[in-house]
Formats: sequence, C-alpha cells, structure tokens
Amino acid sequence: MGARLRVFLSAAEDRTLFELRRATTVPQRVKDRAEVIRLSHQGMYVEKIATFFDWNVRTVRETLHRWQQQGLGGLWDAPRPGAQPRWQPEDMEYLETCIRQEQRTYNSQQLAQKLADERNVKLSADHLRRVLQKRG
Repeated sequence: MGARLRVFLSAAEDRTLFELRRATTVPQRVKDRAEVIRLSHQGMYVEKIATFFDWNVRTVRETLHRWQQQGLGGLWDAPRPGAQPRWQPEDMEYLETCIRQEQRTYNSQQLAQKLADERNVKLSADHLRRVLQKRG
C-alpha cells in the first residue's frame, strides 16, 4: 500500500463536482474523474476507489494529482495529437448550395478553388471529390 493520498474540497468545489457528474454534455471519463475526486474527499482509500472503478491504482493517483495541480481543468483530456480536419460540415453544405443554386456546373478543381477563395479552406481537388462523394 502506498502513501495515503487524500483530496480535501470546499463545499463549492464538492457541489461543482457533483453537478459535473450529473451533466449530460460532459464525457464519461470526465464524470468518472470527478467522482474519484469526491470519493477521495469523503475518505475512501485510493485502492478502494481503484477497485470500485476497475482502474489501476496509479490511474487514481494520477487523477488526484492532476486535480491538486490543475484543479477543474485537470479533469479533461489533453488535446489529441494528429492533424485536425481542414474543413467543417458547413463548408460542404455551402458548396452543395452553390451547386444547386447557380446555373453553371463545376468540376472538383473549380470547387476546391471556390472553397479556398471564399471560405479560406484549402483542400485538394481529389480530397474534395472524395468528401463530396461520401456525402452523396
């Protein structure tokens, strides 16, 4: 058994974590982390919390340390690595309305240029063609 690790919360922090646990728009992982903090505040040992959530003891300890160092912001995941999408669904809807409303026809290169000029979204003609084909 490791060193005793316990979090102490103010009444406002406890209430915030309770409401966060019940929120419908918050990811489940964040809700679980909020409950881990509350259980530690109520005096439950790290090992018991880990058993309750079927987590590793180290994960519970890391969650408690993140709370102590970062507060409420430490409950959320860090941004994931990798390239972010360069276009939004609204961009494709814009192109679809342009195609329907205008009297002319476009090829994929012209649509890619239109997207770059008017919405500042840079996509290759091939990629744009694949996206539009998936949308139907």
